Amino acid sequence: MAVRIKSVEERSPAARAGVKEGETLVSVNGHAIADVLDYDFYTAESALTLVLEDRGARRAVALKKGRYTPLGLDFETYLMDRQKRCANNCVFCFIDQLPKGMRESLYFKDDDVRLSFLLGNYVTMTNFSRRDVERIVEMKISPINISVHTTDPDLRIRMLGNKNAGKSLEYIDIFKNAGIRMNAQVVICPGLNDGDELERTLHDLVARAPEVESVALVPVGLTAHREGLCRLEPVTRENARDIIARAEKWTAISKEYTGEKRIYVADELYIKAELPIPDAESYGEFPQLENGVGMIALLRREFREALEDREPEEISRELSIATGEAAGPYLRELAGEAMEKFPGLTVRVHVVKNEFFGGGVTVAGLLTGRDLKNQLSGKALGEKVLIVRDMLRSGEDVFLDDVTTGELSGDLGVPVTPVDNDGAALLDAILGES
Repeated sequence: MAVRIKSVEERSPAARAGVKEGETLVSVNGHAIADVLDYDFYTAESALTLVLEDRGARRAVALKKGRYTPLGLDFETYLMDRQKRCANNCVFCFIDQLPKGMRESLYFKDDDVRLSFLLGNYVTMTNFSRRDVERIVEMKISPINISVHTTDPDLRIRMLGNKNAGKSLEYIDIFKNAGIRMNAQVVICPGLNDGDELERTLHDLVARAPEVESVALVPVGLTAHREGLCRLEPVTRENARDIIARAEKWTAISKEYTGEKRIYVADELYIKAELPIPDAESYGEFPQLENGVGMIALLRREFREALEDREPEEISRELSIATGEAAGPYLRELAGEAMEKFPGLTVRVHVVKNEFFGGGVTVAGLLTGRDLKNQLSGKALGEKVLIVRDMLRSGEDVFLDDVTTGELSGDLGVPVTPVDNDGAALLDAILGES
């Protein structure tokens, strides 16, 4: 499959070789270019021959550049191909639980190995072709983030609603034998893949170390919009404590036999279990941060280190932080420490209940502008309201329900300021230094 060139960077190797905008890149050194992975892999060499096509006429262009120096071409889409849609019907799929009437892009289910490598997305491997697997091995694409959920083939077929779900587990061994590094995710659904089934999954994944570098245990997320879907039970306090106990058992086994911790428990499970969240040191390099594993511990460490570096002083300042139910107690704790060090500082932490999604959704990143407006209106907010940037669409100022931060600021009568999920950035925002 050839891909059309959208633009050519000035003074780049491609520009110097005479490659033109609008041409189609057919192959590099005899290798057909189907997408961004082919492009990045085959253009890494220093001596290249490009086959280009324009209105049916083909020509070859030879060029030399530094090894791994970018060629300087931009294409019409990020992947240079269509994004692969998920072929599963997972019993726990969050997208199936979205309310009707949201923007269309939110209902798209991706399951694309290229996004696993490039952006850290998790894939189930059920739509992998044999060529996909061969290419991962050939290109040494690593790490691959895999939604495993269970290593029992029959149960995985049932949970993912896909007849290929059991067979695709074989790819983990192929990747292990090829030295491909993997991170695994297990969404815990009580009564399905917890208990003894979880023990089996953890055994099988630890046995595939060191290539399986980490495993995240995450509780199933259930909204109030599950009409017609498989009946699932939420993770209870007792469930969460059992999951954590089994994770600790397999963490000890992993350390003994592989020398490393590999099992990581999502913050939400500690919150549901009503147990303390471990210190930041227990998360190592935070390999599963995007799964909500260690986020609170990291935020606390960053905030406290930044706070320790500041000299106490009198600050006349009043503001608010708006967050979800899960993070509320921890942000109140940090806000209290800041107020203790800076007399005259007032920080109110307002916990906002997620009425939009309902169910057991408590994370700040899924709060909507509508819920923030309804529950913050009329409250003492001070000079501004801080929110975590994860509430907004990437790179924009729009919440999940299409309300903008500007609209919310107008409704509340004070600025609504997004802050990166970083402890030092949070302290700077509290002190008015960002």
